[in-house]
Amino acid sequence: MPSPDHTATSPLAPFRHRDFRMLWTATLISNFGGLVQAVGAAWLMTQLTDSSTLIALVQASNTLPIMLLAIASGALADIFDRKTLLLAAQLFMLAVSVGLALVAWQGWLTPWLLLMFTFLIGAGQALYNPPWQASMGDLVPRADLPGAVTLNSVGFNLMRSVGPAAGGFIVAGFGAAAAFAVNALSYLPLLGALVRWKPKTGPRTAPPEEFLPAMAAGLRYVALSPNLMRVILRAALFGFAAITVLALLPLVAKSHPEGGSMLYGTLLGCFGIGAIVGAVLNPRIRARHDNENIVRLAFVGFALALVVLGQSRSIWLQGLAMLPAGASWVLALSLFNVTVQLSTPRWVVARALALYQTATFGGMAAGSWAWGAVAGAHGLPVALTAAGGVLALGAVIGIWFRAPEFGSVDLDPVNRFREPALQLDLRGRSGPIMVMVDYQIAQADVPEFLRLMKRRRDIRRRDGARNWALLRDLEHPEQWSESYHIATWDDYVRHNLRRTKSDAGVSELLLALHKGEADPVVHRMIERHTVSESDDVPLVGKIEVP
Repeated sequence: MPSPDHTATSPLAPFRHRDFRMLWTATLISNFGGLVQAVGAAWLMTQLTDSSTLIALVQASNTLPIMLLAIASGALADIFDRKTLLLAAQLFMLAVSVGLALVAWQGWLTPWLLLMFTFLIGAGQALYNPPWQASMGDLVPRADLPGAVTLNSVGFNLMRSVGPAAGGFIVAGFGAAAAFAVNALSYLPLLGALVRWKPKTGPRTAPPEEFLPAMAAGLRYVALSPNLMRVILRAALFGFAAITVLALLPLVAKSHPEGGSMLYGTLLGCFGIGAIVGAVLNPRIRARHDNENIVRLAFVGFALALVVLGQSRSIWLQGLAMLPAGASWVLALSLFNVTVQLSTPRWVVARALALYQTATFGGMAAGSWAWGAVAGAHGLPVALTAAGGVLALGAVIGIWFRAPEFGSVDLDPVNRFREPALQLDLRGRSGPIMVMVDYQIAQADVPEFLRLMKRRRDIRRRDGARNWALLRDLEHPEQWSESYHIATWDDYVRHNLRRTKSDAGVSELLLALHKGEADPVVHRMIERHTVSESDDVPLVGKIEVP
């Protein structure tokens, strides 16, 4: 059965929005330059060394920075202006690309220097990706979000169908330095589009989180969200095995007597064509199948492609095998991406995407190194076939770790919280804060109350509470108290603003069980062992009723 959100909307619907069209088109040009640069770097490494490991590490040097830096970038994207971060990342990558082109032009590149430059470009991409992915929700409405993510894949793979072949032609005719120069120029249209973009940002209702606590909040939210954890684990496994194609494809091309940069670019182009076909068919496939069946199809399709690529010596068969590999790549990764976005509220979406990308690209970085080592020790066919076996295992794992359906819960903020009027001159960073909520529950309702409180505990902890406890009065058994701690008053305000409409359903059910004449009493207290004369001063005539 398809998921509840699998609606037959037009795959081109996001193009109705001007800002999305503008940035998508500029990104298309930037992707072209990036793919030309990737062909130049991968092929140049085959000229600088015969080491299978170093050749595979070109791909790893692009993906490893994303694994290392994406979480930090996601935290920055959730607490600072995303447009500023996007511009900074693009300017950094432009500067590095210009430096790479100049060093290559002078003939000064060594294998390790080339890896350093590709690592720095990857670092810029790590800073860019989370705010860019999170900005999809700012560029298009929720209903068009799956289409926007798919069109991003279409754009990248449209360029993958022509960029690598063009890169092979540029490298063959003008050298790797020319490919690096083309990449540097490709950043300019996107920089211009970002400057012209005027994102709509609402007013802040709470101070921004501090950087390290924001990273911790993102980790905590994902760790306490089983659906997100399943997606992340499956994505990491897919990235670990599927990256074999991109990491070892230069060796596949080089293994043929007529092999060269043109053949390498052509095989990558076949991968891109397959990815475009997969992206075009993606809406129809999602309308007919649930997420787990799509993920299994992607794992199995890529596994079969790897086996053909490893066991066949025919260029034509290898080219044909790249088509289902590209389609499976898009089907899996676009579905994982959309699931993360639609399973996460906006306040933490960039951090959730960053953790997803960390797992995926971390798997890719580990896979690039591991499969390069296997190819060096046991040969290219063994590495490709073994990676196919790992993907087949990933399809079987879905029996126990099914991909969740998305769109079944409303993650928009409930916006009911009003900061209470305090009678102490409390600062935003004052704390720790202890909160207690008193309920009157009839004995017959206790089992349902405990079931709902288990859900409430998970929501509280996920949104920042700690030391959660549920207490029952020994002398008045109908009296129950929920208690938890929050680090500061600002954190308490943020904790309540994070409440989603889906979470509010639990609160409404608890309120229906409450038998008191008034609503449950909420006690907000600050822990104090000593109090200085300047802290916790009672307010006199200063209380503002919200």
